[in-house]
Amino acid sequence: MTQPDRGWRLGSWNSAVTSYYVLTGATTVLVVIGLVMVLSSSSVGSLSAGQSPYALFLNQAQFALIGVPVLVVASRVPVGVFRRVAWVLLGASALFQLAVFVPGVGTSVQGHRNWIRLGGYSAQPSEVVKLALAIWLGAVLARKRPLLHDWKHALVPVVPVAGAMIGLVLLGHDLGTALVMFILVAGALFVAGLPLRIFAVAGVLAGLAVTALTMASSNRVGRIFSWLNDTCDGQGACYQSKHGIWGLATGGWAGLGLGDSRQKWGYLPERQNDFIFAIIGEELGLIGTLLVLALFVLIALAMARIIRRHPDPFVKAVTGAIMCWVIGQALMNIAGVIGLAPVIGVPLPLVSAGGSALIATLAAMGVVISFARTEPGAAQALAARPSVIRRSLAVVGRARFAPLVRPAPRGRATGR
Repeated sequence: MTQPDRGWRLGSWNSAVTSYYVLTGATTVLVVIGLVMVLSSSSVGSLSAGQSPYALFLNQAQFALIGVPVLVVASRVPVGVFRRVAWVLLGASALFQLAVFVPGVGTSVQGHRNWIRLGGYSAQPSEVVKLALAIWLGAVLARKRPLLHDWKHALVPVVPVAGAMIGLVLLGHDLGTALVMFILVAGALFVAGLPLRIFAVAGVLAGLAVTALTMASSNRVGRIFSWLNDTCDGQGACYQSKHGIWGLATGGWAGLGLGDSRQKWGYLPERQNDFIFAIIGEELGLIGTLLVLALFVLIALAMARIIRRHPDPFVKAVTGAIMCWVIGQALMNIAGVIGLAPVIGVPLPLVSAGGSALIATLAAMGVVISFARTEPGAAQALAARPSVIRRSLAVVGRARFAPLVRPAPRGRATGR
């Protein structure tokens, strides 16, 4: 590779609008992959339940049609607005989460009381709590940044408030979502510049709390021992994990082909939710799984770029929290599917079926895209580029009036 080629590629990555386009493009592709794979993985189950094979796909497409405008609106909101409404968002999300304990409103799904149902619609409030907590952490940590060297200012009010929000989720026995929230808080504190000695102590305390919560549940302990046990019963505790691994192994390099999964014929539970990565590997092979991983890596790089380039400490802390949420949850999901970690029941962001998770994650991506639009030089670069509508109208206009210009006859002078 020549030196000019290397310089051109580096210059493209260092463009002021790189984060904006990478986040927008990678998010869009992941949502499209998710819709396609939800259709493929859920069609057989829908048919066996007496529904249309497109039932779950149309439901997920509905949520995507809601989530995309939410992303667009969030990406246009000024940064200062997020900072000003941080406390309001946190309070509203706490009330929303408390609704799961209201009789007749809250409902349990697989032992987790983390859902509300009104009429024919259901929602998972903890997904909204994640976003509200990320924005609130950014607002508080940015304001207290000069005082973070003092442990009292570093941990108050962050630890009590964040602990209360995580506690509300834990009351519904949803340890998977609580772990994601732990990682989210850690990401915000780390990016905000919390001294490592305080960060280490807080990490140890959080680890002890997670250990205690895990040991308090026989189901969670059983999952961990099943994961550690090489002779785990493939027809019992390890049934789901074994079939997920078999699906990935069957896919090989290029997969069996889109729609040709065998595990989706009633063998693999939660195939359109927590184990959709196994169906991707079975139908699209190693190439498909690497594509999904590469898209999450691009999102992580773009968010890290915003943290490095943006001058606003509020933006840095919120982006760090959302990055740890989205990327951390993706890694937890994939690690559980491929057997590197016990299955804890978290979906693959932007890909797995689930309306609340999709809308909340798209909203979070919209917030980060809004930050990308305010990187140094990004606003000017975006304003200088003509919009798609203006370019399209210009092309249409040229095509419309071009026939009115008659070419000069051949052989006749035209310059006189």
